[in-house]
Amino acid sequence: MAEHEPSIGATDDWYTPPPIFAALGLRFALDPCSPGPDHWVPADRIYTKANNGLVQPWQGLVFMNPPFGSRRGHVPWLKKFFAHANGIAIARAYTSSDWFHDYVVRHAETLLFPRGKTKFVRPDGTIGTAPGHGVVLIGMGEVANAALARSGLGWFVPLRGCLGSCRNEPHGRGPSATTLKPEVQNDRRR
Repeated sequence: MAEHEPSIGATDDWYTPPPIFAALGLRFALDPCSPGPDHWVPADRIYTKANNGLVQPWQGLVFMNPPFGSRRGHVPWLKKFFAHANGIAIARAYTSSDWFHDYVVRHAETLLFPRGKTKFVRPDGTIGTAPGHGVVLIGMGEVANAALARSGLGWFVPLRGCLGSCRNEPHGRGPSATTLKPEVQNDRRR
């Protein structure tokens, strides 16, 4: 069982590791799920639990690491994120779940599956052990999609709405259709 799975419902506080932000190289207008003003998410404005970012207005480029503590508690956040359509969200990569297909696959413009397991940071500053599942970074909007494409964090998947600025970027370190030799591309199509 993953480290945070036994605590489902016990805590929502699993912070995005700083190296993700370094790789993205972005400054966000808003973090609607912030743990507080002294946190390392590079955002000009924050909403905390006390502000309830889910009911507040969102503007500009958003970084969203929604509450992971309750089952499906992240779904209302994903709905708002997709309606806003400008930013990067992080979510569990539960690719076989109904919510992943109903919301992420249906609405995301780009996805980035980081290499390895993302080790989130606990509120006390310690690093969690590897969770039992991977995560996905979800991109919406040209700036977010381009940042994910060039980040080098893992496998970048353009789905829709991704213009030339992110389609021509290298897709992580794994092979993409644009970097494979023609004979390998043909083998993949069989």
